[in-house]
Amino acid sequence: MGGAHDVRFTEDAAEFLAWAGERLAEDPVTGTVVNTSVHRIRDHGRGDLPYCWFAVVTDPEGEIAGIAMRTAPFPPYPVYLLAMPGAAATALAGAVHARGEDVGGATGLRPATDVFAAALAEAGGRTVANVLHHRLFELGTLVDPRPVPGRLRPVRDDEAEQALVWIRQFFFDADEQAGRCAGHDGEAGSFTIEDVRRKLVEGVLWFWVDDDDRPVHLTGANPAAFGVSRIGPVYTPKEERGRGWAAAAVAEVSWLLRSRGDRVILFTDQANPTSNALYQALGYVAVADTVRLDID
Repeated sequence: MGGAHDVRFTEDAAEFLAWAGERLAEDPVTGTVVNTSVHRIRDHGRGDLPYCWFAVVTDPEGEIAGIAMRTAPFPPYPVYLLAMPGAAATALAGAVHARGEDVGGATGLRPATDVFAAALAEAGGRTVANVLHHRLFELGTLVDPRPVPGRLRPVRDDEAEQALVWIRQFFFDADEQAGRCAGHDGEAGSFTIEDVRRKLVEGVLWFWVDDDDRPVHLTGANPAAFGVSRIGPVYTPKEERGRGWAAAAVAEVSWLLRSRGDRVILFTDQANPTSNALYQALGYVAVADTVRLDID
């Protein structure tokens, strides 16, 4: 499949950045997931990831045509793809199939991810099912939301356990709000207290607190990679919703990240019209679509 292209794999994050860093820096917005993952693994190690590799696809002229990775800590451990021509995605599928790994899914930019999943499924006599549809947004002109009581402040060390509970609940509630089976993707359980503590050290986890300093909302972010900061997760407990906490927190975090000189982005679940409307009202503009596909 796709023999005109060459595919190179590495499990070394630093080596991958040496191969593809310049290309990733050219489009740091759509490359955000790869960028944050490779920098985290380079700086903190792979931990107990069952799969950890990065791939570069080159065209017949030797130029980079595509970039992918497999670093997801949750089943089915999908391959993540950035934008690439169909021929490059097909070549990648052939190379991944030849590795002999059990690949249960693919996620990333469309249409490359669709092409890759279809080719990989065909090679293994399997089928493809659409699971999630996300949209990537970048902050344009920030629009102030209506004022609400309270303030934004960093999550404190002694609040790490509460933050972990809320982050895990975020994944379950996102599934529920979108009409999916709760916890379908397994990502909730993959987030650990060590992940929370790392975010506290990095300074990218905040509570919105009311006038009594009681946490009512959580907003997180990822450390900047190539000048881009990605917001998420964004979580308000059910009993606190409808009071404007999320809009206030995301607006202030957006302002804070931009004031550091970063471009600010986030993903939305296209099955959740409430969150999509909220972010667009704050001034976020759609950039690209991503998809999560299961290969059964």
